[in-house]
Amino acid sequence: MALFAGPALVVFVGFVIVPVVLAAVYSFYNLPAAFRWEHLADPERFIGFGNYTRAFESPEFVKAIGNTFLILALSLLIQGPIAIGVALLLNRPMRGRAVFRLLIFVPYVLAEVIAGLSWKLLLQPNGGVNAMLEAVGLGSLQQNWLADPAIALWTLFAILTWKYVGFAIILMLAGLQGVPDELSEAAAIDGASWWQIQRHITLPLLGPTIRIWAFLSIIGSLQLFDMVWVTVAPTVRGMATETMATYMVQQGQFAGQPGYGSAIAVILFVISLVIALVYQRFALRRDLAGAVTGSR
Repeated sequence: MALFAGPALVVFVGFVIVPVVLAAVYSFYNLPAAFRWEHLADPERFIGFGNYTRAFESPEFVKAIGNTFLILALSLLIQGPIAIGVALLLNRPMRGRAVFRLLIFVPYVLAEVIAGLSWKLLLQPNGGVNAMLEAVGLGSLQQNWLADPAIALWTLFAILTWKYVGFAIILMLAGLQGVPDELSEAAAIDGASWWQIQRHITLPLLGPTIRIWAFLSIIGSLQLFDMVWVTVAPTVRGMATETMATYMVQQGQFAGQPGYGSAIAVILFVISLVIALVYQRFALRRDLAGAVTGSR
């Protein structure tokens, strides 16, 4: 047992536990950009919870928290229904169903850097999207999609939906394979409409899949970094597209404040951990209890 679990445990401790502990230690210090270990022994650099106080008093960080939770809420409220609706449609017999499934899943398997740079080029003022609008006579709808603070976050969310909704659809389709056809057929014989079948049979049986997807979407939204960093400059006026993760990297790496950046990392870790534990306790408890078999 130790032979198989040992390497995984070493990797987990080295790349998860140790960085978290070090970030927690660094967060109590006012560290320079050129950080050295002896700085931790300098009592003048120890500031206690000063970095945490600074974070929650910073309008930029508060804005980043708001942006992160807005993306989280939109992901659950918009991407979820879209994924369920498309999955129900693709689960029915139709010509070209395999092709549609493939096309829907392609954006998800693209690397974030490739997808982000592609959209960044398309959404430039002289890019493909504005050129297409001009070509079809809708030039009045042209926008500076990625630089206008009023629409930058909504543009970003549209890109995120295009990128990640395919995973949700495939997950829902997999869950639908576990719904017995006999139940739907029996309900149809009894006179139930298609909507009644979906509402009272399919969706309840799809519940565990929906809850798992929601958990993955929540954690992914809280830790959102790469697509934002590549696609939209976090320095858009008013911090319109800043998330907690991009703010952490911006301050800790590029602003030369590793102590403050570490405090942001710890805050993000604690928020993610609390939400994950609460969600597991109240939303996934029934699913996890059903997956555990007692010994005889």
